Amino acid sequence: MKKGLNKIAYALLAAGLCANAMAVNLTVALDADPESLDVYEQLSGGILQFAHMSFDPLVRFDKNMKVEGRLAESWEQLSPTVTRFHLRKGVKFHSGNPFTADDVIWTYERILKSEDFKGLFTAYEGMKKVDDFTVDLVAKAPYPLVLQNAAYIFPMDSKFYTGTTEDGKDKAEIVKAAGTYAATHVSGTGPFKVVTREQGVKLEMTRFADYWDKQTGNVDNFKLVPIKEDATRVAALLSGDVDMIAPVAPNDQARVSKGANTKLVTATSDRIVMFEMNQNTQPAFKDKRVRQAVNYAVNQVGIVDKIMKGFATPAGQMSPTGYLGHVDSLAPTYDLDKAKALMKEAGYEKGFKVTMISTNNRYINDAKVAQAVAAMLAKINIKVELKTMPKAQYWPEFEKCASDMQLIGWQSDTQDSGNYFEYLVMTPNADTGKGQYNCGNYSNPEVDKLVEASNVEVDVAKRTAMLQQIEQLLADDAAFVPLHWQNLSWGAKKNVGVEEIINPLDLPHYGDLKVSE
Repeated sequence: MKKGLNKIAYALLAAGLCANAMAVNLTVALDADPESLDVYEQLSGGILQFAHMSFDPLVRFDKNMKVEGRLAESWEQLSPTVTRFHLRKGVKFHSGNPFTADDVIWTYERILKSEDFKGLFTAYEGMKKVDDFTVDLVAKAPYPLVLQNAAYIFPMDSKFYTGTTEDGKDKAEIVKAAGTYAATHVSGTGPFKVVTREQGVKLEMTRFADYWDKQTGNVDNFKLVPIKEDATRVAALLSGDVDMIAPVAPNDQARVSKGANTKLVTATSDRIVMFEMNQNTQPAFKDKRVRQAVNYAVNQVGIVDKIMKGFATPAGQMSPTGYLGHVDSLAPTYDLDKAKALMKEAGYEKGFKVTMISTNNRYINDAKVAQAVAAMLAKINIKVELKTMPKAQYWPEFEKCASDMQLIGWQSDTQDSGNYFEYLVMTPNADTGKGQYNCGNYSNPEVDKLVEASNVEVDVAKRTAMLQQIEQLLADDAAFVPLHWQNLSWGAKKNVGVEEIINPLDLPHYGDLKVSE
């Protein structure tokens, strides 16, 4: 002890040491970290997971997929086209600025400038401020998915993000993979404040002392570390170096579930994993018979059985069971003889070469799945030049739409079939954001028309018929190569209450997580 410290100083020091000792620290290892800290830079799972850590949406889905209010305490339908949201009072941003309707309006207008997110909001005329804690979301026509869209409005600190940086750039600009102000500075209303971030290394956060929801979890310090390799991630959990991991690869699930101090938690998901066939870079894919041949050559059931170890559901369409657009008869169609016959009929019996890209740390066994598909296509003389890469490098490459075949996984942002269609198969339109992730450059005016019509149809039976008609058209056209709906998995120490914070959307509510002694 240093001379001169009085008893009060010693008491304060001891109290501080005691508080630090009692702090609940959590380290989570994921296959990758968020691509950016700007929640509207890219519509990706990693960024949305982060959004729920440092921001709050107007509403969110709980573990049972029921809508619950967050920054919107309540809402009401004023008319067939107007939904009023009553905002929570007394909420602060991490900067200390108070949260008001102005922040919601500002954020909504910023969303419309986002290449990825604006497509979610094309059904609306706009958002209007009623008073400091009330806003109206106004649709162009009666619209069935208002609350689903509200789950993607994460109000940003308008004062914090307004103005220019020292080098004269707009603090609110949205540019992918450019390290903008919003991508590197955070002021949300969420449970965790960002302390430090080294992309690809770690993301450290601490509990926001002024967080409005006092009935949440008990984690004081949150650390996210990306570990790409499945086996290394599991080893880190089993050794106690980390408290929680995701995903747990099928080959490793038994080790986690049988661990002395670990547990395995799984859930079904609506995330479709698929390949797009780029008609702009590979002329052969303009021929429907060739696209059909590719679909017949891919053995989805074999991939799920051998590579996914049964931890997925083979897909013959985008819409999973339970979605309005699901068509029971659209099952996987593996038939190598038909594939070869179609290639011959189309004049490609001797085949051709294609480039293919895939992530290697985004979806469960993604690189292995891509390798399997490449081997399957070789049987119909399609020679694949495969390149796999981490998702941080993959998405900028994907968005160039320069490869002949590109892997993508998509989870419906609105828990509805229409969202798959809007982003993955509608004719690309930079103004509306439709077809934003359609790097197959597939275009069918009938599909576009049906999607638009279904978006304003509130009669469930009529809307179901439209969505199912779209799925049938896409299957007939062999618009893409569906592989499987991916299941979800988490591994955690037994004292980590992961079961209470997860949902089928793969958006864990870490702020609610409780760790027991």
